[in-house]
Amino acid sequence: MTGGEASPGAPTPSDDSAASVAPEVPTGSDGPVASATSEGPAASAAASEGSAVPPALAEWTKSDRQIRREADLRRRARRSTSVATASTIVVATVLIVGVTASPGWPRVQETFFSPSQFVDAFPDVWRGFLLNVKIFLIAEPLILIVGLVVALVRTLRSPVFFPLRAVAVFYTDIFRGIPTILLIYLFGFGIPALALQGAPSDPVTLGIIGLVLSYGAYVAEVFRSGIESVHPSQRAAARSLALSHGQTMRYVVVPQAARRVIPPLLNDFVSLQKDTALVAVLGPLEALRQASIHAAETFNYTPYMCAALVFIALTVPMARLTDHLAARTARRQMAGGHL
Repeated sequence: MTGGEASPGAPTPSDDSAASVAPEVPTGSDGPVASATSEGPAASAAASEGSAVPPALAEWTKSDRQIRREADLRRRARRSTSVATASTIVVATVLIVGVTASPGWPRVQETFFSPSQFVDAFPDVWRGFLLNVKIFLIAEPLILIVGLVVALVRTLRSPVFFPLRAVAVFYTDIFRGIPTILLIYLFGFGIPALALQGAPSDPVTLGIIGLVLSYGAYVAEVFRSGIESVHPSQRAAARSLALSHGQTMRYVVVPQAARRVIPPLLNDFVSLQKDTALVAVLGPLEALRQASIHAAETFNYTPYMCAALVFIALTVPMARLTDHLAARTARRQMAGGHL
């Protein structure tokens, strides 16, 4: 055998290159199976999309037990709604019939629910109610500022700030213990009696001062409870990042505390909206004062009912919003989510 001859059984170079270039085509029971490369990118994309969803999930259907359970829950919900509606109708009917069938109902209807007196008093009561809203809108941000400052002062732990902490404790204890109407009397008639130069004499301003100082003490305790509810690890983590005490409170603690105390704060503001009527003792013509003027002129108390309705129109939506936020906070806490 010479060097240029190849042995009969040895593969030639052309055979090796042909084998390496031509891939083996897989075969199935019905014949050759087409490869993805032979169909181009569209076929490979379709194959990847088809393999992304398992057949078991693509063909999943509810079990009979799940279907029966959902149907049972729907039946229970419909039954509960029907029972609640029926009981409400029965109770309301009993109350209405009991009140209207009483011997003195015609006199009460004429005195408290006179349509003509309602129509006559409503424009003046509405103008007075706008003053109540103005007082509320001015007092609310001031109360938030006073309450937050007092709460932050009470959280200071350095001995240097002991006098400030003592003043904050004294303020919250005293002003929470005095009825709001007495504070309005004290500031409304006491400050003008001092005859101090530059002291306010407007009854609306003096009433707002009394409301701010009274409600500021309550809101301060709400903020303080929210600040103390933040876990100490949050402060430790902030201090480990070289944040000062002020930066820790501003960027870490106070934002979490504010979110947690939104429901109780809204509850306090619902009460504040009603208590703006206490400013009437100083003489401003707000809703309650307007109603009392009409009642004194006609000896009819329907204007008071008119004032009550306009207050209800504002406080009830705020109360429902408070309940919604409280329920949402409770759901997040139960789910372990962030506030």
